[in-house]
Amino acid sequence: MRLSNIAWNLVGLGTPLLIAAVTIPALIQMIGMERFGLLALAWGLIGYAGVFDLGIGRATTQFVAQLRGQNAYADIPLVIRSATRLTLLTGAIGWLVLTTAGMLGVQELIHHSVGLDRELTVSIFLLAIAVPVQAISATYRGVNEAFEKFRGISLLRMVLGALNFLGPFLIAHYSTSLVWLVSTLLLSRLAALAVFHHLAMRCLGSRAGHAANTDMAAIRRRLFSFGGWVTVSSVVGPLLVQADRFVIAGLISAAAVATYTIPYEVVTQSLIIVGSVTSVAFPSLTKQMHQDPTLWQASFRRWLHIVIWVVLIFTASLALLLPTLLPLWIGHNLPVESVLIGQILCLGVFANSVGSMYYSLLHAKGRSDITAKLHLIELPLFLLALSLLIDAYGLYGVAWAWVGRTIFDAILLKILSKN
Repeated sequence: MRLSNIAWNLVGLGTPLLIAAVTIPALIQMIGMERFGLLALAWGLIGYAGVFDLGIGRATTQFVAQLRGQNAYADIPLVIRSATRLTLLTGAIGWLVLTTAGMLGVQELIHHSVGLDRELTVSIFLLAIAVPVQAISATYRGVNEAFEKFRGISLLRMVLGALNFLGPFLIAHYSTSLVWLVSTLLLSRLAALAVFHHLAMRCLGSRAGHAANTDMAAIRRRLFSFGGWVTVSSVVGPLLVQADRFVIAGLISAAAVATYTIPYEVVTQSLIIVGSVTSVAFPSLTKQMHQDPTLWQASFRRWLHIVIWVVLIFTASLALLLPTLLPLWIGHNLPVESVLIGQILCLGVFANSVGSMYYSLLHAKGRSDITAKLHLIELPLFLLALSLLIDAYGLYGVAWAWVGRTIFDAILLKILSKN
């Protein structure tokens, strides 16, 4: 793994956080806690929209990286073509599902003011359009990752992440309508799709028209074999990450989502450190395993130890600084419970970082089935813990449920990665 690739990832993921740090306090003041809570749900939902690529994007990364390791470049264009067609279809299905849900009134499950009914409904329809856009983008992003072209990906992530916060912030100066706030999320995803496509075609270069393998059915089976299990993780994984805020919205209120989300977003941004490593590790380890099976172990162990120590120091320091940092950042709008919630979540961030390394290792080995089965086991246990702890301890119970899930996940991923 090249340090420069990790550095580019860190810049791409970290820059939007600086913009978020500047814009979110003012955004809360302009649109209020309830609308901010609903916007936080929109951020979560648009992230969850990636599930409808059915794991094809990550399967594309693994497939193309393996072909590079085998020096079989001529087969890559056909893989991309197959993956794009599949994600176009699956994304259209996702659009239909979310649109239908909006027409059936799924938004009524969220406790909100009556005056926000129309804004919330229209916002759901806008987010539905983002589903196929996200799905197809995943394929082109996967191609770039397989070619280890992280500079372009990181620059695009930086812009997209910035617009994720800056777009609603700028719109809020003119309108507090949730419809206009969510529109910025859709427009930024459309622009990102165009750029991801351009970068993927640049990776291919002169190879784009020289596919040697004509067995489209075999390629689709290969993509679905890996991607099918990734899909399970893509469905269950975001539920494990986002279920807490939706449970809070359903059982308490949209305003309570903001109380929990503010420290959650601050603390979990620490994961950009491990995310910068794992996104590079996945294609790099896959390629190494097929070039020389004796080299990848030392590389993985070295970066695992680096991640452990860096994240440990960072999260411990953050937990100590939160009582000063959060009030300074949010000001008088900061809910009292937010500081302790953030300190609890720091434990989960550390465990999640360790687990993410083993997650990437298993995928590099082609064992997406293991991570998917583990997620299936975790989901009912997590939902049970959420329901019990939110009833007994409120938002603090939600935080402890999330921490317990991440610790359980990290332990089992480490054990299972030895298979």
